[in-house]
Amino acid sequence: MAKESKRFNQIQGLVDEENFYDLKEALDIVKQTAKAKFDETVELAVRLGVDPRHADQQVRSTVILPSGTGKEVRVIVFAKGEKVNEAIEAGAIEAGAAELIEKVSKGFLDFDVTVATPDMMKDVSKLGRVLGPRGLMPNPKAGTVTFEVGKAISDLKKGKIEFRADKFGIVHAPIGKASFSIEDLYENLKTLILAVLKARPAAAKGQYVKSITLAATMGPGIKIDPKLATKVTEES
Repeated sequence: MAKESKRFNQIQGLVDEENFYDLKEALDIVKQTAKAKFDETVELAVRLGVDPRHADQQVRSTVILPSGTGKEVRVIVFAKGEKVNEAIEAGAIEAGAAELIEKVSKGFLDFDVTVATPDMMKDVSKLGRVLGPRGLMPNPKAGTVTFEVGKAISDLKKGKIEFRADKFGIVHAPIGKASFSIEDLYENLKTLILAVLKARPAAAKGQYVKSITLAATMGPGIKIDPKLATKVTEES
């Protein structure tokens, strides 16, 4: 049996696995459990009462976290003409058409998000096998297929994230870094939970939010009271 580390025992002792916490209590504890040598990401997991196998019960949307993600987002843009300059001026690390598509097809993947203008999607679709499995294909629902490339890049750098329910009906998404203040994490957490509530499919029946868990990258899960969390976000 593997021996548990001193660090593991210390942080595990901070969490009562049987207890449900309110938002700020959970955030306070998650910051205490983030003891790794790097700035851990604080992640939210929301288990929903949906069956994503049905098209009318899929949950997918975007939201801008008011305090940002704490991560420098590297964006590339598939575009032509003046849109290339617009992208570079807005902060894209690469922008272009055929030459950029070829570069990516040959293994260039040092980026976090792709944006494309609608007229480029026919050519970009050829990269489906490269970008698709990594979740990097531009998508209209995520706002990454648009002629407004400058705004799209600006939103991404401000903290825009995409969230979606996986095949088990669970939404996993970051709400910032452990180094953030509790107030900044709190605003991001409320904003994200509210966005998940607003994304409820009309076909979803019964209890929509089944459970909510918060955790730092290397920390234990901290259970949040779903009823209290949804009440706080809906009232704000």
